[in-house]
Amino acid sequence: MLQTVTKTISHNSLLLINMKRLILLFSFACLVVTNVNGQQKLSLDAIDAASFKAGPAPFDKNCVSVILAERQLKHANSPKDVVLDGEWQLVEGGDDNQRIHGDWENSIKAIVPGSVHSALWKAGIIPDPYFGRNDSIAEKYSYKTWWYKKEFTINNQLNVPNLIFDGIANKCSIWLNGLKLGNHEGMFGGPSFNVSKILKGRNVLVVKIEPIPQVYEKTRRADNRTWTSTVVFNCVYGWHYSKIPSLGIWRTVKIQNQADVAIENHFIATKKLDGLMNLSVALKSVSAKIDGKLMVSIIPDNFKGKEHAFEYVISSSKIIDTLNFAFTIKDPQLWWPNDMGKQNLYRLRVSFVPKSGISADFKETTFGIRTIQMAPLPGGPYPDKYNWTYVINGKPHFVKGNGWCTMDPLMDFSRARYDRFLSLAKLQHIQMMRAWGCGMPETDDFYDLCDRYGIMIMQEWPTAWNSHETQPFEVLQETIELNTLRIRNHPSLVMYGGGNESWNPFGKAIDMMGRKSIELDGTRPFHRGEPWGGSNHNYSCWWKSAHLDYNLNMTSSFWGEFGIAAFPVKESVLRYLPESEKLKWPPDTTQSLVHHTPIFGTAMEMERLNQYSGYLMPNDNLDQLITGSQLAQVVAVRHTLERARTRWPECSGALYYKMNDNYPAVSWSCVDWYGATKPLHYFIQDTFSPVASVVLFEHTDMYGQQVLLPVFLLDDNLDLKNSAWKVNIRVFDQKLNKVGGIEFSGKGNEKTVSRLGELSLSTEQTKTSPLLIVSEVHSNSKMLFRTFYYMNFEKQKGSLFNLPQTTLTMTTTGNKATIKNTGKYPAVAVNLQCPGSADKFTASDNYFWLDVGESTVVEVNMIKGLSSDAWNLSGNEQINAH
Repeated sequence: MLQTVTKTISHNSLLLINMKRLILLFSFACLVVTNVNGQQKLSLDAIDAASFKAGPAPFDKNCVSVILAERQLKHANSPKDVVLDGEWQLVEGGDDNQRIHGDWENSIKAIVPGSVHSALWKAGIIPDPYFGRNDSIAEKYSYKTWWYKKEFTINNQLNVPNLIFDGIANKCSIWLNGLKLGNHEGMFGGPSFNVSKILKGRNVLVVKIEPIPQVYEKTRRADNRTWTSTVVFNCVYGWHYSKIPSLGIWRTVKIQNQADVAIENHFIATKKLDGLMNLSVALKSVSAKIDGKLMVSIIPDNFKGKEHAFEYVISSSKIIDTLNFAFTIKDPQLWWPNDMGKQNLYRLRVSFVPKSGISADFKETTFGIRTIQMAPLPGGPYPDKYNWTYVINGKPHFVKGNGWCTMDPLMDFSRARYDRFLSLAKLQHIQMMRAWGCGMPETDDFYDLCDRYGIMIMQEWPTAWNSHETQPFEVLQETIELNTLRIRNHPSLVMYGGGNESWNPFGKAIDMMGRKSIELDGTRPFHRGEPWGGSNHNYSCWWKSAHLDYNLNMTSSFWGEFGIAAFPVKESVLRYLPESEKLKWPPDTTQSLVHHTPIFGTAMEMERLNQYSGYLMPNDNLDQLITGSQLAQVVAVRHTLERARTRWPECSGALYYKMNDNYPAVSWSCVDWYGATKPLHYFIQDTFSPVASVVLFEHTDMYGQQVLLPVFLLDDNLDLKNSAWKVNIRVFDQKLNKVGGIEFSGKGNEKTVSRLGELSLSTEQTKTSPLLIVSEVHSNSKMLFRTFYYMNFEKQKGSLFNLPQTTLTMTTTGNKATIKNTGKYPAVAVNLQCPGSADKFTASDNYFWLDVGESTVVEVNMIKGLSSDAWNLSGNEQINAH
């Protein structure tokens, strides 16, 4: 197939022209390179793009050049929509005639947006679905028919009313005033209906939601495979620690009051970093003529600046599909990913005022000025690899990130819940998240927060494991079209993807996705799938029971997924365990502890937890198993990420799995479902620090071995370019005596990655369990970075908690806590906690090292109940704030 495509491109001038257009369209760096023999080297991006046979992209059409002037425009308001959110009625079962004609005797209240299960829980019909094994109770209600009803009045005459559903899970039928409007399938947008001839003063809207079918995977009864025959987020169907298939009207419902000339699908994109922008505006007229004035304003959204605007008069005797404009924003303030600069956002306001007619239309969105180009890996481009090097606003950059999981089977997608996780991601120095294909096209709140926190998104469409071959094509296509148009203005959106872990990402559906990415956007790359074309996923640690050493040595051009599972924090575990199980040890297979594991205890999860926790802890009780699993997770993830960073530019980025969960359970996340941070969150905060000094290891156990450990200085933004700096590595034994170390120094820095040398340790220096290594970067008499490593833990299980003890004090002022080591030994893994509020508590740093007599200041978001602890705190007693 590859040879055929290459030959066609070489001999078909038309395809060559299209290829050049696509290269310009995507603004990719080096899609096609000519070598010394005059032969073209093609990247997989170029080969894929040509194979999709796409039509014109939005900005391929001629652009009208306009000039922005410093002025303020008064935009007219659009006709007011009738929003139908809020309280509805919900009832189970019954035939069409019964429900449409008013038999709702046993109905309960349901909130829209929301889910069937959340309404049942609130009404006391089902118990807490997150507690114990109650998910098995809640699951049964996914296999029933449900009816929603909303009664509403229309007080004013509407111009061209359209009934619009933004999301129903999943198959539904809809009636308005007894008249059936139609059926719909697919939960990510639609349906919509013109209801101008049906609306009355008093109205009754009825929605019937079909039950989720049940077809189970042969070897795992928990895995309901019916998601492969529709379009939903599938991580709640029983294979991924949640088995409550979602049902409900989960997004807004409204009667849209269309203007005489409606603005549709406005799209703004950066052409050049000097502020040259493209704007596309589609206009839809009730009549055949568009006659009036288009008004456009550009206003700083989150920074100070002046409004600039233009007006454009349109007089046409025919319907105009789309208008394209080109203009320059003066003194452009760029949008940068997290840690690279500010997340400057502008607000675009667009209105159309008809020359005659009763209503104007108004739309607005936020956007950022930024370019994301994709350049080849060293030695490329390659016909079997995508261009994986992210060039952000002209700067090639190693991308630091993780995976993002759809948050909740009961579809609580509140902005506050999103903000909890995404604000933590920002603190963790996350620059990219992969919204993976087992989840969903993410919500407007999610994207707005990512815009503001500087988190780039690789948005995959809801397909996985070749499900694109069986999912209904029309439903998939509607999903891609509606959601591409919805999210494409967000600067955080940087890539589209065909789905998760399909080993055959080809065919009609994948080609459609690639084609739509060009025809509806054209400014972002599309990847057939993940992993594909040079990226990798690896779970030898966990599913293949490999030793933690395996992850210490893994390499890839780009990491799309890897990691191991660990328990939530203890406070969260106790939230879902019945009282009768909290003290029972060891647990049996019927217990909730086992049920809240990746595949409900059916895939040797407890054995794997005991294996990985057992490297560090004796596992004599629940506390030890939780702690050991969490510390093993740190080892399995941080070292892979650090090796990846040191391999730049051969490795262009790494996304570990993952940020969050869809259900409270043992999982791969760094923040558990409730919002409590595992140790991994804070260790990755060190690992992803823009300035860092890292030590590479090949083995966790070096006991009695002579070793040479490479030491690297990482400086993503060249913060040390004009400064003197020092990297100090110190080694401590089990008695917390310093037994070795090395120091490197320099003045100025021109590299983002510098190998400084090796830390040499003799057989006597490594003959200790544990072995602790502290790594620091100093500049201008300030410590810019510190982390510590714990190794040689297998020789003596629990040795990390048998160190010489020290003492701490803690005082607070405002939102700052000052912690001081007042003992005779270094304080290891000092951590701040707020018992009872772990799901809300945030600290700017945690699990850190404090030398004897040293103090540090940590910002926290709550003081009441604050305490501090350490692995070697005297008496193992927490220190309370005072």
